[in-house]
Amino acid sequence: MTRPISSLSRALGAGIIAVLATAPAHAEERKRSITPYIEIGQVVTADLKNDDVLTYSTVAAGVDASVQTQRTQLQVSYRYERRFSYSKKVGDDDVHSGLARATVRVAPGVTLEGGAIATRVRSDIRGAAPGNLAGNVDNISQVYSAYVGPTVASHLGPVGVAASYRFGFTKAEAPGTTGVAPGSPKLDVFDTSQSHVFNASAGVKAGAVLPVGVNVSAGYERDTAGQLDQKYESKVARGDLVLPVLPTLAVTGGAGYEKITVSQKDPLKDANGVPVTDSRGRFQTDPASPTRIAYQTDGLIYDAGVIWRPSPRTTLQARAGRRYGGMTYTGSFSYAASKSIGIQVGVYDSVDTFGRQLREGISNLPTSFIDQRDAFAQQFSGCTFGTSSAAAGGCLNGVFQSISTSAYRARGVDAVIAAKRGALSFGIGGGYAQRRFYAPSGTGFSIDGVTDDSYYAQAYVSAPIDRNSGVSGNVFANYYESGISAAPGVFSTGATALYYHNFGRIATTASAGLYSFTQKGTEDQLTAQGQVGVRYQF
Repeated sequence: MTRPISSLSRALGAGIIAVLATAPAHAEERKRSITPYIEIGQVVTADLKNDDVLTYSTVAAGVDASVQTQRTQLQVSYRYERRFSYSKKVGDDDVHSGLARATVRVAPGVTLEGGAIATRVRSDIRGAAPGNLAGNVDNISQVYSAYVGPTVASHLGPVGVAASYRFGFTKAEAPGTTGVAPGSPKLDVFDTSQSHVFNASAGVKAGAVLPVGVNVSAGYERDTAGQLDQKYESKVARGDLVLPVLPTLAVTGGAGYEKITVSQKDPLKDANGVPVTDSRGRFQTDPASPTRIAYQTDGLIYDAGVIWRPSPRTTLQARAGRRYGGMTYTGSFSYAASKSIGIQVGVYDSVDTFGRQLREGISNLPTSFIDQRDAFAQQFSGCTFGTSSAAAGGCLNGVFQSISTSAYRARGVDAVIAAKRGALSFGIGGGYAQRRFYAPSGTGFSIDGVTDDSYYAQAYVSAPIDRNSGVSGNVFANYYESGISAAPGVFSTGATALYYHNFGRIATTASAGLYSFTQKGTEDQLTAQGQVGVRYQF
């Protein structure tokens, strides 16, 4: 099926170009590079279980850009690819993949931060899990998301004050066939969401006025989704104290008030009580439905923990407390083992929507990252590895375990190790993610209380052969388990490899991938792909 380039993808592209055009150039010009390119390729894909071989051609255009100065930290990697098939079994298709992260100091005390992503990911956690995310594959949706906003920080005597605003927008295309077993409960299909986030804080460091550090903060967030008029609204205010007990160790504690409300309307149903869907499979909103509460919490929150910083290169934070009506545990660990090796671990617990969690996930990615050139790899839908030991990277697997319309409580852990020495780089990432869904009851089948789990791991390496050629490789494994009754677990693995050789502005590549996924009740799938391509860099 031929798809026109969406207005959103045009807007993202225009935004990237605008950022690149306005990024300030200083004496550190050597740290600024912008490389647009065009590329053609030939792909062969083989279903190794059914001896089915297909081929198609690709034409791509993209840009790789990086600006790293005292005022600007920015990197963009974006690629648009058009696929032309020789067979009706493989439809013509448009694929957008890219990541942009930027922090720009526009004036003293004023910074502008933003990020954007375009990638293809699984839609329904119960469905197919193809390692190759392009072509005629089930359960895959094209996702776009972006956020931007300013932060203002200053001092009033010993008191530091700060305020920030973020606007976010997310769009997911409908996946078509999902591969979910016939007769399974139908789930709604995410469309769009937008968010507004305001935060403000004021604080003093320990020893400046009092023996303890004091910080007070407040925030407001509103996230609205196009499906079923869903609204997420959060208000929070709290105070925190930090007491140093050793030169490298401090204890911290805080308390405050929080109110979160998630609401939505009912889907329109036919005479048999089945939700009415449009041509994309999305539920239609019942105009006569009252607004129903899917989740609500209102009251006191508190937590306490430790902050350990034995050196400027190592930081550990851990907290435990009460929030969301029960116990909550969060933490982080970062270790810059050397200038070239970094480790980052995060433990999270939050009430989220898909758009909200994706926005937060993008903001946690580094502004300087390793661009994996292999089109068969998990292009920004898995782990992204940083080029600096101070920002090792992050993983979006927990966000992309499925595309959910309903709100949920997200808990999990991510860990990343990244290293780079000259042209040699490698990264290892993995984690565990859990979602417990919230939805109104009494409306037929409800996802309320359902818990999904996923486990994931990924490894990447890139090494030069000589000054003009090199190789890279990726391996990954994912396991998904839905809490919906009778939904079997899904296990998928994949490995990709790429060889490149540069002839000045002309670059040639040869890549290959092998993927498999298994699911109880369905036939195991094993596929292989190969591609040769030629790129011209302007």
